[in-house]
Amino acid sequence: MSVAVYPGSFDPITNGHVDIIERSAAIFDKVIVAVLVNPEKKGFFSIEERVKLIKKVVGRMTNVYVESFSGLLVDFMKQRNAKVMVKGLRAVSDFEYEFNMSLMNKKLCPEVETMFMMTSAMNSFLSSTSVKQVVMFGGSIKGLVPDDIIPDIVKRANDNHKKINCP
Repeated sequence: MSVAVYPGSFDPITNGHVDIIERSAAIFDKVIVAVLVNPEKKGFFSIEERVKLIKKVVGRMTNVYVESFSGLLVDFMKQRNAKVMVKGLRAVSDFEYEFNMSLMNKKLCPEVETMFMMTSAMNSFLSSTSVKQVVMFGGSIKGLVPDDIIPDIVKRANDNHKKINCP
C-alpha cells in the first residue's frame, strides 16, 4: 500500500490545499493530511479546530485521513509507514525553502522521498495568510476556501475582530 503524507499548518485550509489533496489521493492508496503543531505560533484556529475543518472538507475522500503531529515529520512518517511526503509549490520562492527542507528530511531519513506538486494556476496566488487578511477586512473569501467552511472562518474573524476592539 502506498502511503503519502501531506504536511502543513492549514490555518485555514484553502482551495489550493484541497487541490493538492485531491490530486495526491488519485496517486496514492492512502494520504494523511498532517497538521503541524507549532508551539511557537498562535494560530487563527486551534490544532483541533483545523483538524475538524479539514475532516469536514475531505470527508467524501475515502483514502484521505487527517491527523495532527508535533516533532519531526520524518518520525511521524515512520510511525505511519509512509514513504512519500507531498509538498505543494506555488512559486519559485516556495521551491527554495521546500528543496532545503527535503534535503534535511532525506538526511534524517533516507528512505523518505519528497514529491513536489505544482499548484493549479488558479490557486497560485492563494495562501492561508491571504485568506485571513481578506476575511479580517471584511472581504469575500468565496472561491478561496471550500464553501462549507466559509461560515467557520468568517465567525472566527468576527470573534477576533471583537476581541481587539476594532471599530
